[in-house]
Amino acid sequence: MRAVVTGGAGFIGSHLCERLIHENHDVVCVDNFLTSDPDNVEHLKDDPHFQLMHRDVNQGLDVPGPVDAVFHLASPASPADYLRLPLETLRVGSAGTWHALDLAAAKGARFLLTSTSESYGDPLVHPQPESYWGHVNPVGPRSVYDEAKRFGEALTMAYRRSRGVDAKIVRIFNTFGPRMRADDGRAIPTFIAQALRGEPLTVTGDGSQTRSLCYVDDLIEGLLRMQASDHGGPVNLGNPHEVSMFELAQWISKLTRATSEIRLIPRPQDDPERRRPDITVARELLDWEPMTPVEQGLCDTITDFRLRLASDDFTERRYRGVPSPLTASARS
Repeated sequence: MRAVVTGGAGFIGSHLCERLIHENHDVVCVDNFLTSDPDNVEHLKDDPHFQLMHRDVNQGLDVPGPVDAVFHLASPASPADYLRLPLETLRVGSAGTWHALDLAAAKGARFLLTSTSESYGDPLVHPQPESYWGHVNPVGPRSVYDEAKRFGEALTMAYRRSRGVDAKIVRIFNTFGPRMRADDGRAIPTFIAQALRGEPLTVTGDGSQTRSLCYVDDLIEGLLRMQASDHGGPVNLGNPHEVSMFELAQWISKLTRATSEIRLIPRPQDDPERRRPDITVARELLDWEPMTPVEQGLCDTITDFRLRLASDDFTERRYRGVPSPLTASARS
């Protein structure tokens, strides 16, 4: 298989590229490095199965030669990023998705959209099945991401119905693992970096809000099973193991042996109260469910952070000239 991975130098994208190459597929990684890091795929650059294209999918997507699969992951994905880049987030969810679908249509390739649990908004149904239409504030600050992904889903299904593209959708719930940016604003990288630096762990609100945490290797397995299936989706991919943000901060503090205090800070607008996937469809259609215990995944992620934080380059890095928000937020 020759696969195109948009956003391939991002956290999840880089793991997907790595897995595809490990299985002897050819990979064209497309990224504009707006919120990703070329270091994530540095170890792949000399592999004959790997090609890196520095390209903005919003401007079009032309890949010479045959293409068998298009994995569309390109988008800012953390609140810190999409609140800073609202127009770019809306553009990649619309124009970027359109161009990726056009590529799949032109090449006769299978197309997989990585949508998000954010399409459910602040859900009134718990856990969230794929049949739930969501509870989204369309004009709130988070809407730029939520609605971009919801539009991308509608566009994907329109191409499937009207153009005959073998297109499918997965909704990704909170995923974590090595290569997460320390300053991306989400809870796990924020808590780990703060703990390792001896800083207070900043929990938003009273910390009672919950998330369900899936290790990245399990997610990649789910993406590949969905790509190989004939099901159009959407299909939830996530871990039903639900934990509160205060409990998560305590857990990471224990695993890092940190002595830092846990500090409560104001909670962002429209921050979802609860989040847990119903993965019945994934179990039945893909024979998939997470296999990595959350604690094992956290330990692997902490080890990765320890190694990177030990380097001056990582400690001093700033993304696109924006100071790290580590001490300001622990949005999940």
